Order: sequence, then C-alpha cells, then structure tokens
Amino acid sequence: MRKGFDGLYGLVRDKLLCDPLSGHVFLFSNAQKNRLKILFSDSSGLWVCSRRLEKGRFYWPEATNAQAKIVLSQAEFALLVGGIDLTLTRRRRWYRKGVAEESDSARIPA
Repeated sequence: MRKGFDGLYGLVRDKLLCDPLSGHVFLFSNAQKNRLKILFSDSSGLWVCSRRLEKGRFYWPEATNAQAKIVLSQAEFALLVGGIDLTLTRRRRWYRKGVAEESDSARIPA
C-alpha cells in the first residue's frame, strides 16, 4: 500500500478504466486487508485518505476472475469501512421513487 496520489490516479485511469476526476470514490486495500486508501476528487483537487486497523481485517467483497472492479452503493461502502462483512448481509426489496415520478409529484395542480 505504498501508492500515493499519482500511483492511485494511474490505477484508476489505466487498470479500472475510469476517470479519477469523475467525483466517484475509489477504495483500495492492501493484501492483508488491514489498510484502506480512498481516492476521490472534489472541485478543487484530489484527496487520498487512509485507514489502518490495529487488529482485525476489513471484509472485502469477492470479485470474479474477470472482474477488475466492484461497484458498491453508499450504504455498502459505509458498512465495509465500518467493519461489516458484506457477504453476511443481504439487500431487501423496497420502493424507491423514480426520477419521472418525483417530477410528476412536484407539480402543483392548477
């Protein structure tokens, strides 16, 4: 886990084929899964944040052989960084308003 700004930027651009300046959050782990680095860009520059566990490991989701990246929701990201094993959790079905429904409900009848 020796990579800094330029190394992580290159990994995102060349290995993951993503734009590091897109505003997405990119999460990296070392082989022992006890250190994390987060790369993200705001409107003013690039951020690298790191976290090291003194004991224990992060429970990283398994990727298939052909899969270079895993896409997480905000909730899954928070659970992973918080030490929750994502393989022991499951998503529940629930209703979410679509973009078209939100714009329809926002209209005020005349």
